[in-house]
Amino acid sequence: MSDLFDDAAREQASLIAPLAQRLRPRTLDELVGQQHVLAPGSALRRAIEDDRPPSMILFGPPGVGKTTLARIVAERTGAEFEELSAVSARVDDVRAVIRRARDRLGGNARRTILFIDEIHRFDKRQQDSVLHAVEEGVVTLIGATTENPYFEVNDALLSRCTVIELEPLGGEELRVIVERGAVVLGADVGADVVDEIARVAGGDARTALSTLELAVETARAVAGPVTRDHVADAARKRPLRYDRAGDRHYDLASAFIKSMRGGDPDAAVYYLAVMLEAGEDPRFIARRMVILASEDVGNADPRALLVAVAAAQALEHVGLPEAQLNLAQAAIYLARAPKSNASATAIWGARAEVRRDGAKPPPAVLRDAHYAGAASRGHGVGYVSPHEDTARAGVDHLPDELQGRTYYRPSGNGEEQEEV
Repeated sequence: MSDLFDDAAREQASLIAPLAQRLRPRTLDELVGQQHVLAPGSALRRAIEDDRPPSMILFGPPGVGKTTLARIVAERTGAEFEELSAVSARVDDVRAVIRRARDRLGGNARRTILFIDEIHRFDKRQQDSVLHAVEEGVVTLIGATTENPYFEVNDALLSRCTVIELEPLGGEELRVIVERGAVVLGADVGADVVDEIARVAGGDARTALSTLELAVETARAVAGPVTRDHVADAARKRPLRYDRAGDRHYDLASAFIKSMRGGDPDAAVYYLAVMLEAGEDPRFIARRMVILASEDVGNADPRALLVAVAAAQALEHVGLPEAQLNLAQAAIYLARAPKSNASATAIWGARAEVRRDGAKPPPAVLRDAHYAGAASRGHGVGYVSPHEDTARAGVDHLPDELQGRTYYRPSGNGEEQEEV
């Protein structure tokens, strides 16, 4: 009797499940996107088609096909497919899967594929519990994660897996998915609506289908056609893929810094806007600008440091949202300023030499001479201030062994031109 109820429940679930679940591809040919790793003839596609998938970590933002790809492997494989969610699985659950896999392999030579969703949520102990089974070939591991596995998965496990990075879906790919969804819903959806859903989905197929489903339901409730207004109502806010401690945090910060360094104020303001909208700590942004003012602008425009520090201070005084104006002003100033890393390379070079060769003593003439007996040691003897003799300005003050060494090489840009 329970089997009948289970079958009925599954049948009803298939009818009321979210559109994204009902439309989940079951073959590689149905899967939209990810052709950079799944194109016909590619190594990964051949491995899946030949039922010899490697242990792998599928890495990418939500809604790009990580779980779908794992389920396609499950459909094709002759191996036993076991699935765990890192959110709820315990070490005992992992060990039970491995025990069954070992029995299966020894009893009838049948392989086991273990799929762990959200594997980044496994702590080190949990990851270690599956490590030896992967190493010995007892299980083939497929892990799925939205976080950079190089940050979240321990090196030992990572070295035994192929990392497959899946990319956000493009506009044309999302249009194909939305059109398939409209067919399943039996809805007449115009090209302008399809385009709008693809635009607001943020590269996420699940978001696109959820938006479509809600827009269609809203239109049907008022017995009218699906319009872009229904899409706007369903979408409300475009999803922002960001993590203040993860991969996207570092990618956006890097793009922000390189845009200012590269003299592109528009890109700098855009990446600043993304970080602020995503909830990035504005103090982190301000600190990066203060660093860049010296590292990449330097004495080509000494005012850049004043502007960056002023923006950081303004942030502390007024806070967000008003401080976005101060941060934007500073970002634009830094992007447009002439660039020089001469100050940065000077200190980096000098410190590298000190670490390599140790600290050399300054010449006796430059040493402290304020105490009794200093003159008898030669300290300060013969020192002439450039205030007393302008000819003394620019004289080599380095330790005797380093006379003639050059650390600071003016760039020739901005206010460093006159020193070339």
